[in-house]
Amino acid sequence: MPASRPEAFPLHEDRPFLSEREWTCLRLICHTGDSIADCDPAELTDATANQIDAHRAGQLVATARMARLPGLGSWMARLLVEAGVHENELTELSADALLARVNAQAGYPICNAATVAALALLQASWRQARARAH
Repeated sequence: MPASRPEAFPLHEDRPFLSEREWTCLRLICHTGDSIADCDPAELTDATANQIDAHRAGQLVATARMARLPGLGSWMARLLVEAGVHENELTELSADALLARVNAQAGYPICNAATVAALALLQASWRQARARAH
């Protein structure tokens, strides 16, 4: 019987990253999940009358921005942000270092070697796209 191969975490998968309360606050000020990426966290906090605090607003904006990267969905973007990863680190640090932070934050191994390899491929594509743009 062939050995089973561990699958990679679905890096591309989108999942809701807003709570119901956050979603309601943002809808009231005419923001959707995608438009959050264009916001300034401090302005978002002010616009929601501090219903979304500055730290959380920063997390929401960073998650939405990361989720715009080709191949990276909101689920992994949220995990990366919660692990303290900044958008510029996605291409500066190794996939192994980034996902080790996600695993450390979670307290258990969410990301395996297959996930590290998949993220490394995404990083290479982001670096190539950035090089072509310059």
